[in-house]
Amino acid sequence: MSGFWCERAWLPGVGGTGRSVSGSTQADDGPAPGGVVESVRVVTDGGRIVAVEPGVPASDGDVRLRGVVLPGLANAHSHAFHRALRGRTHADGGSFWTWRDGMYALAAALTPERYERLARAVFAEMSLGGTTAVGEFHYVHHRPDGTPYPAADGGPNAMAEALRSAARDAGVHLTLLDTCYLHGGLGPAGYEPLAPEQARFGDGSVERWAARVDALRTAWADDDRALVGAAAHSVRAVASDELAAVARWARAAGAPLHVHLSEQPGENEAALAALGVTPTRLLHDAGALGPGTTAVHAVHLTGDDVALLGTSGTGVCLCPTTERDLADGIAPGLRLARAGSPLSVGTDQHVTADVLAEARGVEEHERLASGRRGAFAPATLVEIATSAGHAALGRPDAGRIAVGAPADLVAVRLDTARTAGTDPAQVVLVAGAADVSDVVAGGDLVVRDGVHRAGDVARMLVEAIEELWAAAGQTAVVGKAAGLPAVGQRAGLPAAGQDAVVGQTTARPAAAQDITRGSDA
Repeated sequence: MSGFWCERAWLPGVGGTGRSVSGSTQADDGPAPGGVVESVRVVTDGGRIVAVEPGVPASDGDVRLRGVVLPGLANAHSHAFHRALRGRTHADGGSFWTWRDGMYALAAALTPERYERLARAVFAEMSLGGTTAVGEFHYVHHRPDGTPYPAADGGPNAMAEALRSAARDAGVHLTLLDTCYLHGGLGPAGYEPLAPEQARFGDGSVERWAARVDALRTAWADDDRALVGAAAHSVRAVASDELAAVARWARAAGAPLHVHLSEQPGENEAALAALGVTPTRLLHDAGALGPGTTAVHAVHLTGDDVALLGTSGTGVCLCPTTERDLADGIAPGLRLARAGSPLSVGTDQHVTADVLAEARGVEEHERLASGRRGAFAPATLVEIATSAGHAALGRPDAGRIAVGAPADLVAVRLDTARTAGTDPAQVVLVAGAADVSDVVAGGDLVVRDGVHRAGDVARMLVEAIEELWAAAGQTAVVGKAAGLPAVGQRAGLPAAGQDAVVGQTTARPAAAQDITRGSDA
């Protein structure tokens, strides 16, 4: 057994009143999702909490956690390799499409070994900020030409195994959202084949996708730190009958199902032009909505879309920093919550690896959209960042400091330049990843005094990102350039009317006209 003594801890069901993620805007409506209690001793055994003792002193041998100790944070939407694009796509303004071109070039350069090194560093960066579980929306399945990896190179799930190994080393629980990605886009004439740069994302059919994922679930059946979920990339990449098949697989497996939804208007325009319905209606008609499903982004929704998501109990994962960075827009978070959709958050392309910032962004976006403060109480934001996120990742018992829950704890300092003077109950509105001092995941002390057990995370990131960009520069042509820049040179990305492909340049419509391959990378 291990003991952790918390100067203050966020315990469920205390702290006055607040509102749940589906509650009203009134501050006195409903029971509190949680609140701060002083001098709390948490005892763990076998990776779970076996005792919670409020109002007691520390015992000999306890690990002392200062500040406010929150439940472990859940990062419900991640594309680990997108981290290599941070800080490289802004020099010329650009658009979503120029960002995506660079992303495709990096995807082409990934190998299982490179992916493991990069993901280990990215997951460790998340861990430094308090993330104890991540939902990795995984679609880089095969070799660049679309053929599966042979057994000698790890087999058809070599990339998934690289992510599992990386998460284990970084000390985070992994929900691998294995993504079905079958079409290159949705045009006026219907679904299009995968483009060369998308070839490694696809399995060829939903049946082959399911067979590969079944094998992965069998291989991971005894791993209590990793589980396999399902994802359909989007309604642009998975047709209605295929969506229905993916949803049936997820329900039969008892696995979470995630899907990108209406991140940008182009997806809605494409679906309406080709199919006569919104993407949300398409998911509904395919039987893909429901309590086990999480829609990611959900920015551009009609009133009917909001009602369909809410009444079905479909969760929504918001990614505010990405939605700002890529100029996606502001999701109707409050309307979705009121309609009945549980909200979670993710760092997506990792503009930051900061779940606290994402949770705060839910309230900040609502303020910008409505001109009012306080749509989401601090306690609700903590719930969004913890228990609601874990539930979306198939871990409904996680995200709370209570007997029987996974022993995931995050200590947030109250004595930094950012948090000094803060009411502990409102820390989520001011603190960020840099204010996290200690992280316990599954009973293991993964971060102590701001230092990760894996070592120098910044150095790990530099080395992995430089390696990937160097490899991309040797294998990819981006737009009209002769190649991607070497490490240390300016990362010039292509104009919006060019695709990033391996070994060739391909013209395509300007970004304002392109609605066939959509928004969510």
